Amino acid sequence: MKNRIRSFGFALEGLLALVKDEPNARIHIVAAMIAIAAGFFLHVSSTEWICIAFAIAAVIATEAINTAIENMADFAADGYDERIKKIKDVAAGAVLVVAMGACITGLIIFTPKIIALCSMN
Repeated sequence: MKNRIRSFGFALEGLLALVKDEPNARIHIVAAMIAIAAGFFLHVSSTEWICIAFAIAAVIATEAINTAIENMADFAADGYDERIKKIKDVAAGAVLVVAMGACITGLIIFTPKIIALCSMN
C-alpha cells in the first residue's frame, strides 16, 4: 500500500511539472476551466458532462504523453536529428488530433445551448 501511495505522489509531481513547465498544458487547463464554467452556466446534462470530462482528460493526458516523449527524445539526441524531429512532430500531431476532437465535442454540446440562450433575448 505504501508503494501505491508513493506512486500516486510521483504521478501528481509529474502533473505539477507539466503545468509548471509546459505553456501548452496551461492553455489546455484554461480551456478546460472555460468548458467547465460553461457547462455549469448552460446546465449540461450528465451525459454531456461525461463527454466533457473525457475530452478534457484526453487532451491533458495526450499533452503529458507528448511532453514525456519530447523530453525523452531531447535526452536521447545529442543534436539535431531528423528522426527525433519526426518523433516529436508525430507526438505533437496526436495532441492536435485530440484537441480538435475536444473542440468538436464542445461545439456539439455548447452551440445549441448558446443559440437557445441567444434566441430567448
